[in-house]
Amino acid sequence: MLAKIDLCKGRVHALALGLSLALAGCAVGPDYHRPTPPAAQGYTEEGVPSTTASAPGASGQAQRFEPGVDIPGQWWTLFRSQPLNGLIDDALKHNPDAAAAQAALRAAWENVRAQRGFYLPAVNGSVDPTRQKIAGTLASPAQSGATFYDLTTAQVSVSYTPDVWGANRRTVESLVAQADAQRFQLEATYLTLTSNLVNAAVQEASLRAQIAATQDMIDSQSKILEASKKQLGLGDVSESDVAAQEATLEQTRAGLPPLHKQLALQRDVLAVLSGRTPDQDVSAHFSLDSLQLPQDLPLTLPARLVEQRPDVRVADAQLHAACAQVGVAFAARLPNINITASWGSATDQMHTLFGSGTGFWNIGTAITMPLFDGGTLKHKQRAAEATYKQAAEQYRSTVLSALQNVADTLHALQSDAEAMAATARAEKAAAHSFAIAQKQYAVGDISMVALLNAQVTYRQAELALVQARASRYADTVALFQALGGGWWNRHDVAVAR
Repeated sequence: MLAKIDLCKGRVHALALGLSLALAGCAVGPDYHRPTPPAAQGYTEEGVPSTTASAPGASGQAQRFEPGVDIPGQWWTLFRSQPLNGLIDDALKHNPDAAAAQAALRAAWENVRAQRGFYLPAVNGSVDPTRQKIAGTLASPAQSGATFYDLTTAQVSVSYTPDVWGANRRTVESLVAQADAQRFQLEATYLTLTSNLVNAAVQEASLRAQIAATQDMIDSQSKILEASKKQLGLGDVSESDVAAQEATLEQTRAGLPPLHKQLALQRDVLAVLSGRTPDQDVSAHFSLDSLQLPQDLPLTLPARLVEQRPDVRVADAQLHAACAQVGVAFAARLPNINITASWGSATDQMHTLFGSGTGFWNIGTAITMPLFDGGTLKHKQRAAEATYKQAAEQYRSTVLSALQNVADTLHALQSDAEAMAATARAEKAAAHSFAIAQKQYAVGDISMVALLNAQVTYRQAELALVQARASRYADTVALFQALGGGWWNRHDVAVAR
């Protein structure tokens, strides 16, 4: 019993010494400070106008930029498509990339918790029963003097390394930063997933409209060819005119299979992104008229953008982790303290284990310091410092790319809005020309071929307008993605921790 009391006193003194050293110690290495936000006040040299150009007809309304307005968490709902909303909700639950990113985040936080365990002493218990034979030329350690005897040893061992220089604190700090990086990698996965789904829906809608317009052109050109052949029989046109018309028809027909192929590929994309196999049906089908172009567009200031872009936050967390690793490498070059203690019982008869006279204990402290290692630890510290510098430059590069991404998207929104306005005017002019041709044909002023040519021109302008409409939708998706996607306002998915 006295041995037990002495052991307890010794353990208390050792733990008190270790805790006092740990609390008095410092965390060596640089303390992390987030980089200063960019000083830029805008994204383009000429500034961003308050609105884009407008065009008559569907999807032609002007879009307004609203600086400082927050992005909704479910930004895709601004396109006012219930099938799209349902498909994205389904994808967030079943997409394997999102599930993998969630698992990676859980693993990162488990590593943090595992490392935090080193703040506390490690306690291990063991029982070691053995059967031994001592050589006859040696004295038996057993009290009975027997050559054959059993020995059972049971003990509890305690080991504790005070975090005097903050090596463990810096390691935990680095792992927490890595978990933060994985958190924002998960947000980037969600943003990429939702953006790809909306883009795929827009592309499907565009392809369906292009297929319809192309088929109308084929029908018109087929009628022109038939009329040309009749005129050839009457001698009104030459054979070369008929051949040219036939070549034009076949060229238009050749453009139809690639459009069908692209539509099939987009359906595969929608299936796989939503967690289905390509042979499974996706009930949602999209047309441009079923999507509404958002008119009010948020525009985050550059200083705020670095807080909202997942890729910038990943780079920031990686920079933090690299900073903490400098402290870990520095601490490895300093003296280290390890406190150990054990208490147990050893006996040659199992039933007397923990009996009187069988107990033993020990307690000790070891201080170690690297004296010579061929420069290994010094160069590891220098490598950690160089990695920190590399992470700082990678963060700067990521910020510049983010600003460029927003600027490029703003240019695209402006240019494609103007392009659609011009295309809409061309489509309107072609429609007017076709209407005049119809009236002229009704009174016999022009031939059927002239009427059908006017119709083909109109269908070509209609096809160009479809592509221009799709570009405006895609540009809008790109802006929401470039600004970070509003993940900070989203509550539709749980984030593991």
